[in-house]
Amino acid sequence: MVPGQYMNPRGAFMSSDPLVIFTPSGKRGHFPVGTPVLTAARQLGVDLDSVCGGRGICSKCQITPSYGEFSKHGVTVADDALTEWNKVEQRYKDKRGLIDGRRLGCQAQVQGDVVIDVPPESQVHRQVVRKRAEARDITMNPSTRLFYVEVEEPDMHKPSGDMERLIEALENQWQLKGVKTDLHILQSLQPALRKGQWKATVAVHLGDESHPPKIMHIWPGYYEGTVYGLAVDLGSTTIAAHLCDLKSGEVVASSGIMNPQIRFGEDLMSRVSYSMMNEGGDQEMTRAVREGMNALFTQIAAEAEIDKDLIVDAVFVCNPVMHHLFLGIDPFELGQAPFALATSDSLALRAAELDLNIHPAARVYLLPCIAGHVGADAAAVALSEAPDKSEDLVLVVDVGTNAEILLGDKNKVLACSSPTGPAFEGAQISSGQRAAPGAIERLEIDPDTKEPRFRVIGSDIWSDEDGFDAAIATSGITGICGSGIIEAIAEMRMAGVLDASGLIGSAEQTGTPRCIQDGRTNAYLVWDGSADGGPKITITNPDIRAIQMAKAALYSGARLLMDKFGVDTVDRVVLAGAFGAHISAKHAMVLGMIPDCPIDKVSSAGNAAGTGARIALLNTKARGEIEETVRRIEKIETAVEPRFQEHFVNASAIPNSKDPFPVLGSIVSLPEVNFNTGGGDGTSGGRRRRRRG
Repeated sequence: MVPGQYMNPRGAFMSSDPLVIFTPSGKRGHFPVGTPVLTAARQLGVDLDSVCGGRGICSKCQITPSYGEFSKHGVTVADDALTEWNKVEQRYKDKRGLIDGRRLGCQAQVQGDVVIDVPPESQVHRQVVRKRAEARDITMNPSTRLFYVEVEEPDMHKPSGDMERLIEALENQWQLKGVKTDLHILQSLQPALRKGQWKATVAVHLGDESHPPKIMHIWPGYYEGTVYGLAVDLGSTTIAAHLCDLKSGEVVASSGIMNPQIRFGEDLMSRVSYSMMNEGGDQEMTRAVREGMNALFTQIAAEAEIDKDLIVDAVFVCNPVMHHLFLGIDPFELGQAPFALATSDSLALRAAELDLNIHPAARVYLLPCIAGHVGADAAAVALSEAPDKSEDLVLVVDVGTNAEILLGDKNKVLACSSPTGPAFEGAQISSGQRAAPGAIERLEIDPDTKEPRFRVIGSDIWSDEDGFDAAIATSGITGICGSGIIEAIAEMRMAGVLDASGLIGSAEQTGTPRCIQDGRTNAYLVWDGSADGGPKITITNPDIRAIQMAKAALYSGARLLMDKFGVDTVDRVVLAGAFGAHISAKHAMVLGMIPDCPIDKVSSAGNAAGTGARIALLNTKARGEIEETVRRIEKIETAVEPRFQEHFVNASAIPNSKDPFPVLGSIVSLPEVNFNTGGGDGTSGGRRRRRRG
C-alpha cells in the first residue's frame, strides 16, 4: 500500500491526505500535510498567479480559505486547516496591505481538508463575464432628474430658511410638491447657494406612491454634467453591472465579476445548506456579496472615470436565494417546502441600508420575485422579452446555474425554475473552466475522420487554420468552457462517437484513436498539449453525465410548462442569459436542452435579465408594469410536480428517449449506435444504421 492511502470497505484504495478544493474552478486533489497551497494549485492546473517564485513578495498568489461545513463537497474545514499566519505574510500586509481573510498561497500550507477560493485578481486568465448590455430602445422616465432653480435671497423682513426657499423654488418653477431632504443636503446647502449666487442645480428623486420627492444632491449654479444609475444582475455565478447616464439613457460602462459566494457553494442549494450547517453562515455570505458588489462598483466607476457619488439610483435583479442573502435574510425557508419567500413584493430601499458604497442617499429598487424559486431575475426577463404581449407561443429560457423558464403568449404566462447546476458554466467538468482567454468555446468534429477542430476565447481563428498558434501564443489552450462542452458533446453524438444513452465508444467501436480508455469507460481526446507542458483536454463519461443531468433538468422544466399549457410544440424559443447568448441553437437541440423547433425560430436575447433591470432603471413606469405582470404569471413548482421526474428520465437521453424531434431530424442525421455491451469494458459492440432525429 502506498503511503497516504487506505482501503475502503469495498476494497478500493483511498487517500488519507487532506483534500484541497479550489473554487471557482471546482478542481480538487489530495495533498500531503505541509504542501503549500500554491504548489497544490500548480499540480491541479488551477489558475493561480505567481511571479516571484514563492518568495512572498509579489502578492499575486492571494487566496481566501473558507471554514465550516460544506455538504456539497462532503468536507468540514477546521480553523487549523492551513498553517498559521507567518512573518512573511505579516510583512507584506504591513507594507502593501492584505484584505482581511486573505492568505498568500506560497506561504499557507495544507494541514487538513480545505476549500480555497482564488479571487479574480489572483487569476492569470480572468473570466470573461459576458453579460454585455444589449441594444434596446427604452422610453426615458428615470426616478432621479436634475432641476436648475433660482432661489430667492434671504430677507430679514421675510424670515425663512434657505431650504424652505429652495423647496419653494422647486414647486414654483418645476411644480414639484412636497419635496423633502436629508441631513447631508442641509450640511452642504448654504455654501452651495452662496457660491452659485442663489442659483443651483439639484438632483431630485421623484418618489412614488409611498415616498415623497427628495433632494439627493446640490451643485452651485448650473451643473452641466449628469447623474448615473446602475442596473445590476446579481447571479449565482457572476455579478454584472451596467452604468447608465440617467439623462440620456446611454450605457457608459459595463463590467462584471465572479460572485464571491462561489466559495460557499457553486449552486444555490449548497449555499442554503452552508447557511443551515454553519452558524452565522448567511451573514458571512451577505458580507461577501456586498463586498464583491462594492468592488464591482469601484471598478465600473473607474472605467467610466466618474465619481461614485454621482451614482444616485440602482436596480437589482436576482434569484430568490441571492435576493435573500443580498438583503441579509436567512434563506433557510427556501431550502424546504413550501419554499416561502420573506417577501415577493418589489422593494424600494436606500443604498446605505445595504452597505453599498455609492451616493449616500442613493435609492435601490429590487424587482418583485415571482415565486419561491422564480425570482426577480425571471421578472426582469419577462419585462425585457414580454411574453405576455406575444401573438405566438414563446418559450423563454434564461440559462444559468439556476434556469428560469417562461412560456406564454398574450393570453397567459407560466413560469418555473429548474436547478441545472454549474456544469453549463464549465464546473464539474474534467477539463472544464469558466469562460476566459484560452478556453475552447467552439468545436466541430469531422463525421468521417472523427478529428476535432476548435476555437478558443480570444481568437477568431480555428485550430486547423494558418495563424492559430500565433493567435493563441499569449493565452494558450487552457480548458473548455460551457459553450464549448455543449458543442463538443453534440458533435460527438453527430459523429457517432457517443450513443444516445451518453456512452462514449472505444477506439475499436468508433474507428478513431481519439477515443481512449479512461478507467472502465472511454474518453474523447480533444487536445493534447502535455508534450509542451500544457493540459490534455478530454471529454469523459462523467463529463457527459454532468451535462446530461443539467440539460435534462432544463428540458424537463420547459416540458412541464408545455404540459400545463396543453401543447407539445412551441412557436419559438428565446435563449437568454450570458451563457444562452453563446449557445448554438442546433447543438442545443441535438443535445436535447430545448424542445424541437425550427432553427430559425430559436434566437438569443443576450442578458435579458440585465436588459430588464436597465428598463426598470431608466423608466419608472416599467416598474409598475412588471409588478402588475408578475401578479398575473402562473407559477409552477417543479419540486412537487410528479411528471417532472418522468420528463427528466426521458430527457437524460441525447436528445430524448421519448419525445420526437422531427424538425431536428430533417436537418441532422444522428448515428444509431449503442456502446452499452453489458460487459462494462467498452471494448465491443459497434455502429448501426443512422436515424433521423
